[in-house]
Amino acid sequence: MSRQPFDPDKYSELVSRMTPHSRYLRGLFRAFWVGGAICCLGQAITLWAGKLNLGEVTAPMFTSGVLIFLGTTLTGIGVYDRIGKYAGAGSAIPITGFANSVAAPAIEFQREGAIMGVGAKLFTLAGPVLAYGITSSVLVGVIYWIMKECFK
Repeated sequence: MSRQPFDPDKYSELVSRMTPHSRYLRGLFRAFWVGGAICCLGQAITLWAGKLNLGEVTAPMFTSGVLIFLGTTLTGIGVYDRIGKYAGAGSAIPITGFANSVAAPAIEFQREGAIMGVGAKLFTLAGPVLAYGITSSVLVGVIYWIMKECFK
C-alpha cells in the first residue's frame, strides 16, 4: 500500500468543503434581540414597580425577583432551554440566565434526593461564577481602598 504525496491545495479545498459555514451574524442578531427583549421586560417591570410606589431602592429588587422567578419557571417547564438554544449568550447573560443555571441542575438531580441531588448539584454551573465574582469584587474593593488611602 503506497501513500499518496501530500497536496496542500487539495487539502485546503477538502477542508473548505467539509467545514460547516459560520452562522456568526445570525447568532449575533439572535443574541442581541433576545437579550434586549429580556432587558426591555426588566425595564417594563421596573416601571410597573414604580407605579406601585415601591420606591427607587425596592423597585430594582422587585424586578430582579420577578425575572429570577420567570427564569426559574421557564426552566422548570422546559422553555428556557429552547430559548437558550435559539439565542445563545443573549439568554445566558441576563439574570434570567443565572436563574436558569441554578435551577437546571437542581431539577435534573432532584431524583437523587435533597442532600446528594439538589443540594450537591445546585451551584455546579453558577458556583464558579459566584466564587470568581465575589473574589474579584473583594480584590477591586481592597485596591480601591488602598488607592483612596494613598492618594488623600
